[in-house]
Amino acid sequence: MELRHLRYFVAVAEAKSFRRAAERLNIAQPPLSLQIRQLEAELGATLLERDKRHVALTDAGGAFLDEARQILAHAGKAPDIARRASRGEIGQLRIGFMSSADLNVLPSIYPVFRKRFPHVRVTFHSLTGTQQIAALKEGRIDVGFLRQPVRDEGLIIKSILRESLVVVMPERHPLATHRRVALGALANEPYIFFPREIAPGFYDEIVGFCRRAGFSPNVVFETDHLQTNLGFVAMGLGVSLLPASVECLKREGVIYRPMRPPVPHVELAMAY
Repeated sequence: MELRHLRYFVAVAEAKSFRRAAERLNIAQPPLSLQIRQLEAELGATLLERDKRHVALTDAGGAFLDEARQILAHAGKAPDIARRASRGEIGQLRIGFMSSADLNVLPSIYPVFRKRFPHVRVTFHSLTGTQQIAALKEGRIDVGFLRQPVRDEGLIIKSILRESLVVVMPERHPLATHRRVALGALANEPYIFFPREIAPGFYDEIVGFCRRAGFSPNVVFETDHLQTNLGFVAMGLGVSLLPASVECLKREGVIYRPMRPPVPHVELAMAY
């Protein structure tokens, strides 16, 4: 069955005449009749009752007419849909993100994207860096926002934000009165980190900053939830080192302090 069979059938059904339908389609009547018979043979049903003067729809023909019209309507839209999809104007965008990416990057870029591409359906998926890499490779997300460094030859990685690390500490910490804190001054502190497996490169980078300051961090708690991290700090269980964008999260019992130079910096990247 081809679209022309549907067009011919709809024309005959609407004109209620093979002759008038043939004139409308600008074809001869015998080929039109042949196409309708081929369609009926393929469907295994009689669609039209014919006599010398009139053409009428059978019950099967009436039901098929509605379907044929819908198919033709969708087919007519298909070229425009394909063109718009190729330009990224419609379709779906599946975004993976780490918890720190939704603090400033996504709120900044999403309204701009929505205004430019209002017909694209966007879904958000909270995933660790490791999970995002797997999801990108398996085609479960289209783009990810994750912490550098990321080393994967199968993906395109572009850094989009560079920010300093800040010290996150309980508000009653002895160093809370300092405007800036030297990383080396935190050598003997208990640390709250995220598990290495969720972002190995980022984890190793932070540990590397500490080692260059003369110590290896004593990690006493690990959590992959940012709010839990802050909660542990508020409880006085330790300090943490996090990207400066977390300062927008106001948590009772928690303060943020910038570091003394040299200030470590970290990057957020877009991967696809």
